[in-house]
Amino acid sequence: MTTTFLRAALALTALAASAGCAQAQTAVKMEGRCEKLVIAGLDVTQNCKESLTNMVVGNRTSFDFSAWDGQTLSFSGTGSVQEATELTEQLQPVNLVTPGQSSKEGIARSPAPAVGACRFSTPAPNKSAITCEATSQGKTYAGTFVTDAKSADGAAKDAPKP
Repeated sequence: MTTTFLRAALALTALAASAGCAQAQTAVKMEGRCEKLVIAGLDVTQNCKESLTNMVVGNRTSFDFSAWDGQTLSFSGTGSVQEATELTEQLQPVNLVTPGQSSKEGIARSPAPAVGACRFSTPAPNKSAITCEATSQGKTYAGTFVTDAKSADGAAKDAPKP
């Protein structure tokens, strides 16, 4: 994934969220490494998948983690209240966590009010991080995902030849 693409994807997410349009829906799947996944205080990092989805539906934005054992975790908040904490970092307040479990019957989700935030940095060559932390009903939820971002020059070198 190129740095330019990741920057555009996160900017699009923020823009779509701030527009407040009930019909807006955007989803971006990012590839990389899941470095941490804690669901209701239970560390399931060893099962975390190598992809993360950032979704915007209406005025809400979410970062969705998933694990190979069928567990999922979504951190969600109102995208229009994102704020820049530094020149290179954005803060997305989180007011809802949604742990889930998939099975043959489907996915059972349990949304719960939460207090927390997701931080994501402006993409840089080789590494860009998304870190989410929240508490809900006395339980901790956390996820850290690092993309394998490449500079535009590096992406051009890696591109398939016609």
